[in-house]
Amino acid sequence: MLPEFKNTPFTDFSIAENKTAMEEALAKVKSELGKRYPVIISGKSYIEGDTFKSVNPANTSQLIGEFTKGTKEMAEEAIETAAATFEEWKKVPAFERARILLKAAAIMRRRRYEMAAWMVYEVSKSWPEADGDVAEAIDFLEFYAREMMRLSEPQPITSYSGEENELYYIPLGVSVVIPPWNFPCAILVGMTSAAIVTGNTVVLKPASTSPAIGFKFFEIMEEAGLPPGVLNFLPGPGGAIGDTIVDHPKTRLIAFTGSMEIGLRIHGRAAKLNEGQVWIKRTILEMGGKDFIMADETADLDEAADGIFAAAYGFQGQKCSACSRVIIHEDIYDELLEKVVERAKRIKVGQPDNPKHFMGAVIDQAAYDKILEYIEFGKAEGKLVLGGGKGPRGGWFIEPTIFSDIKPNDRLAQEEIFGPVLAFIKFKDFEEGIAIANGTKFGLTGALFSRNRSRLEQGRAELHTGNLYLNRKCTGALVGVQPFGGFNMSGTDSKAGGRDYLLLFTQGKSVCEKF
Repeated sequence: MLPEFKNTPFTDFSIAENKTAMEEALAKVKSELGKRYPVIISGKSYIEGDTFKSVNPANTSQLIGEFTKGTKEMAEEAIETAAATFEEWKKVPAFERARILLKAAAIMRRRRYEMAAWMVYEVSKSWPEADGDVAEAIDFLEFYAREMMRLSEPQPITSYSGEENELYYIPLGVSVVIPPWNFPCAILVGMTSAAIVTGNTVVLKPASTSPAIGFKFFEIMEEAGLPPGVLNFLPGPGGAIGDTIVDHPKTRLIAFTGSMEIGLRIHGRAAKLNEGQVWIKRTILEMGGKDFIMADETADLDEAADGIFAAAYGFQGQKCSACSRVIIHEDIYDELLEKVVERAKRIKVGQPDNPKHFMGAVIDQAAYDKILEYIEFGKAEGKLVLGGGKGPRGGWFIEPTIFSDIKPNDRLAQEEIFGPVLAFIKFKDFEEGIAIANGTKFGLTGALFSRNRSRLEQGRAELHTGNLYLNRKCTGALVGVQPFGGFNMSGTDSKAGGRDYLLLFTQGKSVCEKF
């Protein structure tokens, strides 16, 4: 009997033993940088052909790895291989599939510091952010293994005299998994393992800015005993292979996390019927956010400032759940703004292999340019009270930035920036604050700080976000504790890490036998 699921504790790097282990992992990974990596289809490696490079955002001269660029032909082969493998994989008992996830979780737990170190280099995560990413990935493996065991048991249905009735959850087929770069371990592992444990086969297209971490997970699954062809590793730019794997008639499901624009494009293409296709493709989409923290005049200002600071600047604000709007009652506006500015001034920006640096670099040149452009918009829309400039040389560093006096319909209040830029917005009464919070096309996460019970209950009912937090920050959802997914243009509200999530990767089959 398995022990009850419990979330993986985060690593305390103030403990000398843990700090030393992380330093050793960073040295080990650094010695492995610059290698060449293949496309892998049904256990066969394709190393020849054009390549693309993954570089360290905090040290752009440092090569993380060189990857074979997937082609349209490779993409078609991957789908066909996954479809053929599915015919056998779907017959593997659910408990056996679940045990592979449990084995993978054990391997990842042993390699925890190494996996975190890869993220420090490849996506510029700080030590705690990288460690939290690995902890969440372990949780997904452990949680989904147990959930599949539960779903494989007889499901509760109403009995009927003279008949035997049963409900099964069976797999769908070939799943295309397109994860993001910002949680290159956790979200990639979560979507991929959910598809695999439910009996589907997977074509995994990792983000082009974080393919090394995807490859490390592929290695872990291989070591855990996953048969060839169940998971196929297909790196490469989305323009070259993305449409092929989404459009293919044998693709049954697409699980995607990323921008609203790409998510909507996938959704639209998946809705079209291709020749030879005999099903409606399913999409599981987690897209953008324009997340808020709201505080009324009764809020504990220090708690609110701590929550805003952590949610806005953790991993340079590059989380779909990151706080980018602060919506504050006019009576406490100036004081709370001052407290957040005071905290943000203490941020040290630099290469994250040094644990003294709270913020690393943003992911690439395109993100860097986009964020700096939004800072210029902010200078025209509001008042720059902190930052607004570039960080240290050698990487894509941007200073923590705060604007005050932003209006609810300004670009800084409406558009996803995905960087360390925070917009402060003032409201006069609670109803106006709720209207501002709800006044975007997104609805992913939000938080309300208040010591007024009726306000908390009103916020609970009226603030329209998939994940709402009361008197805490709007980031850091835990697997099994806060199932994650958003409303409106934030996606299909898939609730990753929840008890409903695996059902999205299955179809229900009702069987009745009359006696």
